Amino acid sequence: MGKIKEMMLNDRPIERLLNLGSEALSNEELLAIILKTGTKGKSSKDIASNLLSKIENISNLKSINLETLIKTEGIGIIKGVTILAVIELGNRINKKIENINNLKITSSEIVFDYYKNIIGDKLQEYFYCLYLDNSKKVIKEKLLYIGTINYSLVHPREVFKEAFLLSASSIICIHNHPSGNIIPSKPDIETTDKLVEIGHLTGIEIVDHIIISKNKYYSFFENDLIK
Repeated sequence: MGKIKEMMLNDRPIERLLNLGSEALSNEELLAIILKTGTKGKSSKDIASNLLSKIENISNLKSINLETLIKTEGIGIIKGVTILAVIELGNRINKKIENINNLKITSSEIVFDYYKNIIGDKLQEYFYCLYLDNSKKVIKEKLLYIGTINYSLVHPREVFKEAFLLSASSIICIHNHPSGNIIPSKPDIETTDKLVEIGHLTGIEIVDHIIISKNKYYSFFENDLIK
């Protein structure tokens, strides 16, 4: 395929968007607009098509990293960073909750709505803690661990150290399952039981542990696994 500027005017992605609206454009055309320019012998549409063929499904673009992007012919650091910025902006637009700090947590669903676009489709496990005051408002969120695809190893000391520093009254733990299966594993249950036990001893309650995938969640509290 030739360069974008060599296309008929009405076939160019930007002109098509102006004439028909963004909804009429293909994924390839939208990505070509983000890329702006091509390289010698390849248009931005060619580069977009190559990238899309690598990820197979447009939804997989949410999980792409800079290293993968710059391995695609025609995408350097600037174009790669631009794509990542657009993806992150889309994630933020889709959030029902803009900022969880100082938010009162009245249900597990509130936590799920916030974190599903942050870690729901990650390829590794991310373990977060929300530290709450005595009215269940979030004092602070903290990412404590990024683990392998199978298991997050989180030491209770790290969980409670932050709670003491913040004078938190309670904690909600959150992590994702990259497999999409939200049923807690044996290590998940063992880790949660240990944290709950320490919470009873320290007076800083573990009120929930929520496992998240892209479209659903599992709450230890809602399933009576936290007493």
